[in-house]
Amino acid sequence: MLWLMADVELRHLRTMAAIAEEGTFGRAATRLGYTQSSVSQQIAALEKTVGGPVFDRPGGPRPVRITPLGEVVLTHGHDLLTKSEVLADAVDRFRAGEGRIDIGTFPSVTNLILPAVIRRLLDDHPGCDIRLSDVRPENPQIEELDLLFYDGRIEGDVEHVKLLDEPYLLVTGAARFPDGPVRAKLLDDAPMVAWPPTYHQRWLERALASAGAQPRIVFRTTGHETILSMVRAGIGSAVLPWLALHASNAWSDDRLSIHQLRPSPTRQMDLHWPAERTQSPLAARAIDIAVDVARDLANQM
Repeated sequence: MLWLMADVELRHLRTMAAIAEEGTFGRAATRLGYTQSSVSQQIAALEKTVGGPVFDRPGGPRPVRITPLGEVVLTHGHDLLTKSEVLADAVDRFRAGEGRIDIGTFPSVTNLILPAVIRRLLDDHPGCDIRLSDVRPENPQIEELDLLFYDGRIEGDVEHVKLLDEPYLLVTGAARFPDGPVRAKLLDDAPMVAWPPTYHQRWLERALASAGAQPRIVFRTTGHETILSMVRAGIGSAVLPWLALHASNAWSDDRLSIHQLRPSPTRQMDLHWPAERTQSPLAARAIDIAVDVARDLANQM
């Protein structure tokens, strides 16, 4: 009977429900804003589809009576009308940016860029559902994500926008070097605290080596705050991304000294999304906000 359900129109069910509640075709027409003849035509079309009368019409001022077939149609019709209203509401909320968005990220973005993006996104769309997940830096995959922050381009059928170029900075104990930029080759064989040899750390060490510096790694640990604690303790210097230092307020710490490197290792941060997937209004708004936030951060850099 799928053919039957395909031929039943929701407007006919709404009209039938109004007649059942009002008792007459005339009052139902007034309530719905139709002419009485239009109401009669809609019920006739419904009865043709279901194969029998849905109302007994006694004539005159007496109210119509719903038939047994009409009871069946109206009972299930109410379910369809409710579901159609839920669907319409969901579509309206989607168009207004009240849907779900899945975002892939990594620590530096999570610490600074994403809080600003999410705050503004929630200000614009309080009912949206934002879900974050960490990406594997060695093999980032967008898969079912709506957006993916990553330092550089990723493979696959994706589109992207460049957010900013983020420099890495040298962090040392206070007065270790004079104020101002430090030539990277001065770090050759110097004691350094670093991350374990992850994708980003390996990239950084290669970048330093290309500038003539192969620091002596004396301690490896995870977490930017832990690395800064080791630098404060005099274990060695560190080279960390600008976003990590900005989030930790390292500039205000008189036990630390922060320097630009010459040449400066720099990573490009991009925001990616699937090229073949229709973008939701929420994802489009998130991209606009991320570009604005990154522009502000780039100006601070």
